[in-house]
Amino acid sequence: MDLGRGVETLGELEFIEYLRQTPVRDDLIIIDSRTEREYRRGTIPGAVNIPWERLHFASGADPEDVRELLTERFGVLFDGDFYDFSHAKTLVLFCNGPWCGQSPTNIRTLTNLGYPAHKLKWYRGGMQLWHVFGLTTVPGEPGGR
Repeated sequence: MDLGRGVETLGELEFIEYLRQTPVRDDLIIIDSRTEREYRRGTIPGAVNIPWERLHFASGADPEDVRELLTERFGVLFDGDFYDFSHAKTLVLFCNGPWCGQSPTNIRTLTNLGYPAHKLKWYRGGMQLWHVFGLTTVPGEPGGR
């Protein structure tokens, strides 16, 4: 239930509030951390797919790809030596459900890189509880964008 100091754990109501904010906030990204195959079978509307393996170095993540995600997608500045997270976007991550380790792995990787914990949110219920509550899903777009 707790992924670390400063990382907020969200229930459905808090998560839905972030979903409502995505159309008007360019500093917010909802991330489906599941594999591309899982994502394509169905996801939460408004989510982009960034599979957990893309950020997890032990699973073969390419450091250049991680740097590109941080700078091009997440608003992090890189001067060639150091990351500047002062303009980093708020990321709301989810995966399959409370038992799944995909989004927690991404969150731990990001905090280890220096991403501010207060800009990381975890929807613990994931797709499992989203389905249980009968909430809307959409097919994931190829490429996860």
